[in-house]
Amino acid sequence: MYNHILIPVSFDENRDASGAIEIAKALLSAEGRISLVHVIEPLPVHVEDALTAEIRKSHRDRAQSRLDALSEENGITDTFLLKGHAGRTIADWAKDKDADCIVISSHKPVFSDIFLGSTASWVVRHAGCAVHVLR
Repeated sequence: MYNHILIPVSFDENRDASGAIEIAKALLSAEGRISLVHVIEPLPVHVEDALTAEIRKSHRDRAQSRLDALSEENGITDTFLLKGHAGRTIADWAKDKDADCIVISSHKPVFSDIFLGSTASWVVRHAGCAVHVLR
């Protein structure tokens, strides 16, 4: 049983965190806690510069709203909206916050994953704690 489980969530189309949440709850100790994390990846500089502060704020607010709704639906109180490279940010955050398990959903690999790698595979290779991957 784990004391602090991190669930990274993506709001991309066809992504559903319910399976990861269900697994995390089954793996959680009686005194444990679950943290939901969404990582906003930085845009290329030329794109970031073209966006107004209002558009960037709207994007962050929409992500936070979806994260809050997901946490409320599932009785999870810890939510965090982070910015950075998704895999690195997830692994670093788990270490910094003493998470002893990450439950992450993965997708079927596509051609671009051969060259870039998926977030889940990056986390599996670099996290300093147990990682459960759902397909």
